[in-house]
Order: sequence, then C-alpha cells, then structure tokens
Amino acid sequence: MSDYQVTQIGDLDEWRDHFGGFDAARSRDGRRIIDHELTMQYIGLSANALEPGESAGYWHTHTRVEELYVFLEGRGQMGLGDDVVEVGPGTVVRVAQDVWRTWRARPDSPGQLRWLCIRAGGEQLPHLPDDSTRDPERPMPWYAAP
Repeated sequence: MSDYQVTQIGDLDEWRDHFGGFDAARSRDGRRIIDHELTMQYIGLSANALEPGESAGYWHTHTRVEELYVFLEGRGQMGLGDDVVEVGPGTVVRVAQDVWRTWRARPDSPGQLRWLCIRAGGEQLPHLPDDSTRDPERPMPWYAAP
C-alpha cells in the first residue's frame, strides 16, 4: 500500500533533542513539526518539550486553525485569553480560533513538559464520521496464517 506514511519521533525522553519550527526564525529546541515531514492535507502535528521553568516566550492566535493540546508528561500552565489553566499528564485542551494562547513548563515540574499539538482547519467534523465504511468480514492481519 503506498497511500500512507510512517515516521518515528522517538521516545518522550528524546523529544527535547528535536530542533524545529515553522520557519528558521521560529525554530527552537524541543519542537518537531511532523506535518512538514509527512504529506498531511488537513491535520498538523508537532511534538514539543520544554524544560522546567521554560516558556513559549510569545502569545499567538489563529483565524482559521483550531488546536488540540495533548499533555503527556510534566507540569505546566497555559495562558488562554485572560485565564491560566494548569496542565499535566492526561490534560487535553482544545483552543478555538481567535483565542490567544501561550504555555510554559512550571519551574517545579518534575521533568520536561511534553505534549502534542494537533492543528486542523477546513470543514467542521460531523459528530459521527459519515465517510467511513466497515468490513466486519475482512480478517484481521495479526491472525493471518504465516
């Protein structure tokens, strides 16, 4: 099958070694823009890691893009408009268009703050996927005879 791609972004402990950004001027340690490596049409993805006490250093907002932050390790905070939200493992934050946002790893974080940022735009997703097809008769590949 040729219409898929696979990449490895490394173990969580390796994310800080990444260096990247959307352009050279905005690149930094601990960031990898996955959608620049894969042929992605509707979804953007970055893997991120900040040291305790480190912050993004800027606010930003989008007019067309919605973002979803999935926090995996460490402790941090997100500035969302006038609010500050505590984040840590298992926290998922959806940020709509036109909402100002920034983030930091708390100085007392037990380790790096690590998260995925998923970006999407375009058409609104239906509550139930209406473009899928199921085939319950197709055998699962891990049960196939050798």
